[in-house]
Amino acid sequence: MLQESLKYINSKISTKPKIGVVLGSGLGDFGTLVKNPQIISTKDIPHYPVSSVQGHSGKIIFGKIKFEGKESPELMVFQGRIHFYETNDVQKVVYPIQIASALGVEILLITNAAGGINRKFESGTLMFIRDYINLTGENPLIGNTVSNIVPNNITHEVFDKALLRKAKSLASEHKIPTEEGVYVWTKGPTYESAAEIRMMGKIGSDAVGMSTVPEVILANHLGLKVLGISCITNMATGISPTKLSHAEVNETANRVKNNFTKLVSSILVNTF
Repeated sequence: MLQESLKYINSKISTKPKIGVVLGSGLGDFGTLVKNPQIISTKDIPHYPVSSVQGHSGKIIFGKIKFEGKESPELMVFQGRIHFYETNDVQKVVYPIQIASALGVEILLITNAAGGINRKFESGTLMFIRDYINLTGENPLIGNTVSNIVPNNITHEVFDKALLRKAKSLASEHKIPTEEGVYVWTKGPTYESAAEIRMMGKIGSDAVGMSTVPEVILANHLGLKVLGISCITNMATGISPTKLSHAEVNETANRVKNNFTKLVSSILVNTF
């Protein structure tokens, strides 16, 4: 399966990507910044799972961006991702990461839209992910898809500390307010109950979402350096005074896209 996917992708591109960028819900507009893009629709890639969620367009964009007179390394930008609740198959969720690694990607910048649990946060906060909590019982390292990969032990720090320090410094330099915290993964597709949010806060969670954790587990396993950013698009159930909706997620992501774009761009052109 993987070799057929790679054969198709390599027939369409002329680049060798070094950094993979996964764009979360409502954050896909960043892909329009890629210069002279080579764009592949994921529905055309053999064996590639197709996303059905609004805000995940299902494209992979290859190319570079420019920011403040600097040029990034070759990028592989995923406009959209696969969530566990769409397929009930964690191997499909992480298939894009397998492809990125096989193409030569060395660094993964992964983003998501998340619900805020930390009451110091507010809608629109950009949070660097320091660590994660997996409440699903799922793990991409279990199963045939990864059984032939030479195993690397999961490191104590899944998110690369040097990348995190650099990213925080760049955020400060560009006067972009950010937070740092722990992201907790749930399967979805329903939002969490107020009681679940209280429990998550007590075990050390700052934000909650339905993605990211399986991808970073496999990325770390494959030896990629990982940096994660959550856009707090709503405060979680029991904290938010209004009913949660995916429309709010997209609206908030659109509101903060200037800061998000500036932050991600500055990170990408100052990496390597």
